Amino acid sequence: MQDNLKLVIITGMSGAGKTVAIQSFEDMGFFCIDNMPPSLIPKFWELIKESGKITKIALVVDLRSRSFFEEIQSMLVSIENTNFIDTQVLFLDASDEELVSRYKETRRTHPLAMDGLITEGIRKERAILEDLKPKATIVIDTTKLTPRQLREKINQEFKSSADHGFRVEMVSFGFKYGLPIDADIVMDVRFLPNPHYIDDLRPLTGMDQPVYEYVMSFPETEEFYEKFLDLLLTIMPGYVKEGKSSLTVAIGCTGGQHRSVALTERVGHALAKEYKVNITHRDKDKRKETVNRS
Repeated sequence: MQDNLKLVIITGMSGAGKTVAIQSFEDMGFFCIDNMPPSLIPKFWELIKESGKITKIALVVDLRSRSFFEEIQSMLVSIENTNFIDTQVLFLDASDEELVSRYKETRRTHPLAMDGLITEGIRKERAILEDLKPKATIVIDTTKLTPRQLREKINQEFKSSADHGFRVEMVSFGFKYGLPIDADIVMDVRFLPNPHYIDDLRPLTGMDQPVYEYVMSFPETEEFYEKFLDLLLTIMPGYVKEGKSSLTVAIGCTGGQHRSVALTERVGHALAKEYKVNITHRDKDKRKETVNRS
C-alpha cells in the first residue's frame, strides 16, 4: 500500500526567505514548484497521486491578492478531507524594518507596491495574510536569521531519517582530459609511481587488484592516504553544519585509469563508514575507447 503523500505549502511575507526555503526542500529530496496558483493545486495533486512516483512535494504559494487567500483557504479545506495527503503549511515572516532593508538591498519592488512605497506593499500583504498565519503548521521568523540559519531550522523541522542527507561524490579523473568542472576539492596524485610503465598493468585499471596493490604498496601512497582521509574527515562536519547538501572530491592522475581510480576507491569506501558516498570513475576507460576507435 502506498504511503501518504507529503505536501508542504510554503507561504508568508514576500522577502521573508521563500527562495532559501524552496532550495532547502530540494536538498531534502522534495519535488518543488515555485509560485503555483492555489486553484491549480488540487488538480496537480490528483495527477501526482495517479503517477505514484512522487511522495514529497513542496509548493511556494505567494498570496498576492484577497482572491488568492480565499483560494488557498478553500484548497486547504479540501486537502484536509482527503486520506492520502499529509499537509503542512510553513509560514515565513520578518519584521517590517527587515523586509524594507532586504528590498532596498536587492533593489526589488514589492509585488503589492509596484507604483508605491515598499511599506505600503508590506501593509497590504500583512492584511491579506493575517487570517492564514494562525493556521500555519510552523511559523518561522527570519528577521535575525542568516540564509544558512534558516536552512538549518527548516532541516530541523522537516527532515526525517529517510530524507537525503549530506552526500560525498568521489570522482577519479585524468588531467589530460581536463578538470571536473563541478569539483569542490581536487587532489593531484601524479607524484605516485605510475603503473602505466609496467607492461602487465598498463591495460588494467585501478579497479583491478594487481593495479590496486601496486599503487598501495608504496610508503608515500600510505602516507598520502592517511593524511588526505584525515583532512576530509576533519572538514566535512563543517560543510554539513553550513548546510551544504553534497561535496564533490576529485582525485586525478595523468590518464585517470590507474592511480586516481585506486585511491578514489579506497578513500570513498573509508568515507562510506560515516557518510553517503557515490563513486564515479570519469576517465577509467578513455584509453580503451581511444584504442578501439583507432
